[in-house]
Amino acid sequence: METADVVVVGGGIIGMSIAYQIARRSDMSVVVLDKGAGLGEGSTGGSAAITRQRYSLIENVRIARDANVVFRNWAEFTGLASPRAIFHPIGVLWMLDDDPAAVAADHARLAAEGIDVAILDPSDVHEEFPALSTCMVPFDLTGEVPHECRDGEAFLLERDTGFFDATGALEDLAEAARARGVEVRLRSEVTEVTVAAGRATGVVLADGTRLSAGTVVNAAGPWCNRVSAMAGIELPWELVPTRIQVMYRDLPPEVPRPLPVVGDAAGGIYFRPEASDQQIVAGSILEEDEREATDPDRYDHNADRVFVETKIHALHHRIPSLPHRGRLGGMAGLYTVNRQDVLPIVGPTELEGFVVANGFSGHGFKESPMVGAMVAAYLTGERAEYDTDVPMSFFAVDREPRAVEDKTVLA
Repeated sequence: METADVVVVGGGIIGMSIAYQIARRSDMSVVVLDKGAGLGEGSTGGSAAITRQRYSLIENVRIARDANVVFRNWAEFTGLASPRAIFHPIGVLWMLDDDPAAVAADHARLAAEGIDVAILDPSDVHEEFPALSTCMVPFDLTGEVPHECRDGEAFLLERDTGFFDATGALEDLAEAARARGVEVRLRSEVTEVTVAAGRATGVVLADGTRLSAGTVVNAAGPWCNRVSAMAGIELPWELVPTRIQVMYRDLPPEVPRPLPVVGDAAGGIYFRPEASDQQIVAGSILEEDEREATDPDRYDHNADRVFVETKIHALHHRIPSLPHRGRLGGMAGLYTVNRQDVLPIVGPTELEGFVVANGFSGHGFKESPMVGAMVAAYLTGERAEYDTDVPMSFFAVDREPRAVEDKTVLA
């Protein structure tokens, strides 16, 4: 019987963040278990890793803001001399067709939290990002309605953010965690959570290995329901493994730079540059484009043809100079949607010694440093530099669903 103070089930960005945050503030022994052959085979590997800070709830704004500070100071946070992950501070432009008063209110709300935001009118957008159209009329794909452009009046720009390298960040955290004594085991599928006298006592692996632990943390992403079922608990939340798609294409030199991250309500998409500005990646912000994955081990990893063909029209509408040539591609990944309020559940459960960090609804990467800090502070009783002041109770398992403006990835 092997032993550890904490066993973390799931070696994605959430599980690894929790492990690293425990290790950087305590001497607790931590083992991370992941059933994949390599890091990032779950939700993390498919993350767009956009670090935007605009949310409808102020607590989410603060969590994203505090995590953004970590991303901007990654080498210091991880203690690595040459981290793999790079922060790309290209900004996030919200093209939502809100009226100027609503944009001004959003600006004031975010600025009060110390976020570097600006209001742009169409001429400002054209000056800063000459490739972007400011038309806010959706393009009719049927061809039955002639397209007549109408510029939006005001747009919100987050200047102090952009995107990060998701897989690189995960590998950095694994290296930093190992340097502090964390054991990371791949090809280590958990098949049982052991329970005795009303508390979780450890796990059993597919190869028969038994690990005794004071705490078991469920950070298993789309497989979280399986792990909770192994512990014999039924959480009062509908956490649904969800297939999400992205498309990508070349970004030729004739398209003017720079390009920010864009949230485009007219097209129902978000997009950002990739591969040193040589590609562009686009995904959906629409709930109807999400598909439940009944088995997270077996789903189509390729983007649907209709998805790619629809989103490329939206992308051309927003970037008119994008040539109608070049190879299109796409892929699909998974994240876990909390159907009640699209916020995660984080913290202790009714089973003593069993802690969850599940249901991030597409927000997990940007929230991961602060979720790791919350769980680590709970388990160790210690705070550390870069921690957030938002309490873990905001995501508590026994909370009531919170009222959000929109139950989508935008929340």
